[in-house]
Amino acid sequence: MLNLNELEQLVTFADTGTLSVAAEKLHISQPTITRSMQHLEDEFGVSLFTRGKNKISLNPVGIKAVEEARHLLLTAENMIKSVRDYDKSLHTISVTSCAPAPLWYVLPALSSAYPDMTISSSLKGSSETMEDILSGSTHLAILTEEIKDNNYLNIAFLKENLSVCVPAGHDLAKKSSVTFSELNGFNFLLRSELGFWDEMCRINMPSSRFLVQTNEFEFIELIKESSLPCFTTNLAKAYDNVLKDRINIPVTNPEANVTYFLVCHSDDKAYTEVINQIKINL
Repeated sequence: MLNLNELEQLVTFADTGTLSVAAEKLHISQPTITRSMQHLEDEFGVSLFTRGKNKISLNPVGIKAVEEARHLLLTAENMIKSVRDYDKSLHTISVTSCAPAPLWYVLPALSSAYPDMTISSSLKGSSETMEDILSGSTHLAILTEEIKDNNYLNIAFLKENLSVCVPAGHDLAKKSSVTFSELNGFNFLLRSELGFWDEMCRINMPSSRFLVQTNEFEFIELIKESSLPCFTTNLAKAYDNVLKDRINIPVTNPEANVTYFLVCHSDDKAYTEVINQIKINL
């Protein structure tokens, strides 16, 4: 029977050109790899090498054997990965969210309810989040809309309301509320990894420019030192101290005030019991 380790040695020999270099690369002795090559010839029942004085090289049949060995090794590698991924999926609850804030509530709740499971999460746009749940790529999706399908359960559990934050001397500072049309044209500081919020701001304010910050420290320092407006929400409590010297003005557009739904397949009903316990501001 073919041995995967020996096939790996054959491929390494083909890549390096000599038994000694192949043995060194694989951290085995040269006599070991020599025996492996002989054993492979016995298994195939054909000659794979042209042997000369102090030299061995692949013959045409050996070159074909290497080609087939590469395919077999890749198949074996993929099989191992597939089995490991499946095992991991049995011990993992995956969550895809269209916004960061809901994860602050959902992930701790799931970790508490399922202490023996690994909780994984990803942040994506609305359409990608919808795709993940419909394709079965995730166990739970957090969306700003329900899925109208009896195969899925939708639990409304959280509301988020957008506000713009400006320094006291800003043109918008005296307003009690604003719309996107009033904000359009102003330039904004914007944090990266905002999910659907990023796309929504760009769509509703096409004339505005956004200085996107990937570094948290730099973002906070710019808020403190810059006169550029930024955004916050009722859920972004971590920024309260940073924004204390700014004026928060609610954005009144319906799309700026969202309700989040936890969506799962009807077979995963147990997850909804966890989410029902963390309903906030509804």
